[in-house]
Amino acid sequence: MHKRYVNHCAIELTIIPRGPILIKASDEGADPTKPNMEFVETIHAGGRSIYLPGSSLKGAIRAHAERIVRTVGSDTRPSDPSQLWASDPLKLDYAHLREGDKPKPGPEVYRLSSFTDQLFGNTEIASRLRIEDAYPNAEQPVQLEERNGVAIDRVFGSVAVGPFNFQVCTQGEFKTKIHLKNFTLAQLGLIGLVLRDLNEGWFGLGFGKSRGLGTVEVRLDKATVQYPGCVVDEGKIQALGRDQSWNHTALLGAGEFLEPAECSRYGFPKPDQQSTPVAASAMDLGFGAQLVWEGNGESGVPDLFGRAVKSWATVIPQGAAA
Repeated sequence: MHKRYVNHCAIELTIIPRGPILIKASDEGADPTKPNMEFVETIHAGGRSIYLPGSSLKGAIRAHAERIVRTVGSDTRPSDPSQLWASDPLKLDYAHLREGDKPKPGPEVYRLSSFTDQLFGNTEIASRLRIEDAYPNAEQPVQLEERNGVAIDRVFGSVAVGPFNFQVCTQGEFKTKIHLKNFTLAQLGLIGLVLRDLNEGWFGLGFGKSRGLGTVEVRLDKATVQYPGCVVDEGKIQALGRDQSWNHTALLGAGEFLEPAECSRYGFPKPDQQSTPVAASAMDLGFGAQLVWEGNGESGVPDLFGRAVKSWATVIPQGAAA
C-alpha cells in the first residue's frame, strides 16, 4: 500500500502552553550562563528559535494511542489477528512477521501487526503518520523563563542532585501539521481521540510532566482529506480509470478504493465511509478531490473527528482489524 496513494489527511493544529513546558536538548551547552537544561533550538525564520520536535510529538501521541487501544482491546498478541490490540514496547517480538531471516509478504505483515503498529509502523512496516516540527507563531512571541529544582533521594529524603536550573516556555503558540496517508476511518478517529485527550490534559509533552509541566491546549485549525486518484464530477467523487463513485460528501477510508480480495489480504474494512456536511471540491491544478474542514468549532475539524470516531467505535465490539 505504500506504493499507492488512495487517501491523505493533513491536520493543521496549534499547540499552546497552558503552563510551563520543556523539551530538553540532548546535551548541556558549553555556555556557563545558560541553564543546566535548555529547550531544544534550531535555525528558523532567519534566527535561532525553540521548537517542538516532530519526533517528540509523535512519541507522545503514539504512547497515548497505545493506552487507548489497550484499554478497549488487548495488550498482548491474540491468536486471531483481527482482534484489536497494541504491541508492548518493552517486549518487541516481531517473529510472527518473519519467515526465517526474511519478512513475510507486505499485506500479511500489515494484517498481522497490531492496530497501533499499522498506524505508526514497526521494524517491518513504515509509518502511515508523519508529524512536522512545531515552530513558534511569529504573531505570538514565546516567553521563556528559568526555574530551579532539586532531585530528592527517595530513601533518605535529602537532596540527591542539585540544585539545578532549567528553561521553560510559558507563553506562545507552536504550529504544526499531522499527515496521515492510506488511512482507515478508525485510524483517523483514534488520532482525534488522542488530540482530544492532549487538549484535556490527560497527558503532557516533554520533561517534568509529573511536576506540573507539559500541559498544553490543542487548537484544531484546519483538516483536509484528499483523494488524489479521484475527480469531482456531477455531484459525485469519481475514481479515475474505474467504474466506481461515491456521493460528493463522502468521507472515505482506504478500503473503499481497494478490491475485496486486496482488502482481505491487508485486513482493511470495507465498506469504510461516513457521510459529512462538507462537499468535495477539486484539488489544486484541477486533479484530485478534497474535503476541507476549517476551524475549531463544532462544524470544523471536531466534526471530522466525530464522524471518524463512529468508525473507530465499530472496531471495538467487532474486533475487526483497521
